[in-house]
Amino acid sequence: MFEANSAEILENARRDNFAGFDPFDGLNSKLFKLAPSLKKGVFGLAWIQLHKRSILNLRPVLGVPKARNPKGVGLFILGLLEDHKRTGDAAFLDEACTLGDWLLGQKSDQSVWKHACWGYHFDWNARAFFVPKGKPNIITTVYVSQALYALGTTKGEQTYIDAALDAASFMVETLYTEADGRKFFGYIPGEKAFVHNASLWGAAWVAFVGSQQGNCRFKELALAVARQSVAEQGEDGSWVYGARHHHQFIDGFHTGYNLEALHIIRKVLAISEFDEAIERGLAYYKDKLIEGDGTAKYYDNNPYPLDMHSVTQVVITLLKVSGKFEDQELARKVIDNSINTLYMPNKNRFMYQKHKRFSNKVDYMRWTQAWVYYSFAYFNRTIAERNETN
Repeated sequence: MFEANSAEILENARRDNFAGFDPFDGLNSKLFKLAPSLKKGVFGLAWIQLHKRSILNLRPVLGVPKARNPKGVGLFILGLLEDHKRTGDAAFLDEACTLGDWLLGQKSDQSVWKHACWGYHFDWNARAFFVPKGKPNIITTVYVSQALYALGTTKGEQTYIDAALDAASFMVETLYTEADGRKFFGYIPGEKAFVHNASLWGAAWVAFVGSQQGNCRFKELALAVARQSVAEQGEDGSWVYGARHHHQFIDGFHTGYNLEALHIIRKVLAISEFDEAIERGLAYYKDKLIEGDGTAKYYDNNPYPLDMHSVTQVVITLLKVSGKFEDQELARKVIDNSINTLYMPNKNRFMYQKHKRFSNKVDYMRWTQAWVYYSFAYFNRTIAERNETN
């Protein structure tokens, strides 16, 4: 069942040439050509929320086209590489290279940012900031870099590797921030808000590149940033999303991001300093953010909305951070539950979210289907390798 569903997700993406809609792409509407200034401020924020929250997909009517998202493409590359490892089929690798070449052409303007980095394919109006299309952000850059590095090492192509490694310099030179007594990586250039998952992912990639290149400055900076988030971990092992008043919530997939990033740091730097924080965080994650029936909860105090983003990060976190047999089986249980609750067999894809009283079945490429393909392909490969050794 797992292979069938990941294959169906991939085939659907291929039919659309890996282009799709996104929860936050409302400002791509052609209507804004008439009044571009409305993208900013309250109107633009409300417009994005309308598209994100509506159970009807208004985008085709309001002139929002399907498009490729660099992060989504990076996730598909990671999934294709997992399927290539599992099957040995060179077609998966060839397809990943085609997507990798596209990503190389989608870098944010290097005359401005000096190093390899990537942003979203839409203007993004959030409560804290307005981000124009293409302005780099740390999360997109990290996932694209991971995908390109993995592709480059698999294919033996230095061009991919060089771009991925260069991204760490962008993070250090442009995103490293000291504010309000903290040392951290910002989500976007110039933003002073402290968010754990963004900062830790930056630290993880800078640590990885520092380890690859023997760059002590990068490794020390990554450690300082990681220590900041570990120092602010709750006694129960939890992390709130960030430092601002509207960031005081605990959710599943960002907690998973934190754990995965810390695990990468301890692995690439060969340190045990964060072991206790990771173990406490993983215990909290399994106890408070995964229910007994395999439901991946959105918040620690509320499972709703059920969301495949929460599901897929559970799978990745349990396999990468733990890897124990019982956690592999817990990941299987979470996948089974998601197929029962969020999969639409008549459409061969997963819905966006299920709330208590209604479901949002809009098809989102980056937020939903790309994550599903990558996490399921990773699960398939992990279990196949486990079965081979038994």
